[in-house]
Amino acid sequence: MKIFLLGYMGSGKTTVGKKLAALLDYTFIDLDAMIESETDHSITEWFSEGEAKFREIETLVLKQTADFNNAVISTGGGTPCFNDNMIWMKEHGLTMYLKLAAGSLFHRLAASKSMRPLLAGKSDVELMEYIIESLNERDYFYSQSHYVVKGESIDVKSLLDEIKNSESQLR
Repeated sequence: MKIFLLGYMGSGKTTVGKKLAALLDYTFIDLDAMIESETDHSITEWFSEGEAKFREIETLVLKQTADFNNAVISTGGGTPCFNDNMIWMKEHGLTMYLKLAAGSLFHRLAASKSMRPLLAGKSDVELMEYIIESLNERDYFYSQSHYVVKGESIDVKSLLDEIKNSESQLR
């Protein structure tokens, strides 16, 4: 089984993904790290060539996970929103949206905005406006996930119980 973790940047996909993979004895895969490894270009370099080019590469690398088994895959914040990736992920695994409020995301992202191509150079006001606007757009895709989990208070062991219950229902 594959578990795709979805959510806005800073929602905790990597942190939760690593813990969940360890509890399940699954492989953890960070899609952004996989893109960088497969292409020898950083995410920032890809974005410098344009978001459309990055999304094309992102989709190609995402589809390389088709044959993976027993993996927790942390996707990029925009992955589900482009190129029918949400439909593809739902057909190839279990999708979980780690949902956080805009204010919570702001507090998590404010200190690291220079390291994120879509946030670099934004003032705090611009950052908050950007989060609210893009979160509203992306929530349409994120909310199609098999599971929506409140991100501010994730209990990974409870999440594991839900997954195991889902896994037995899928058999």
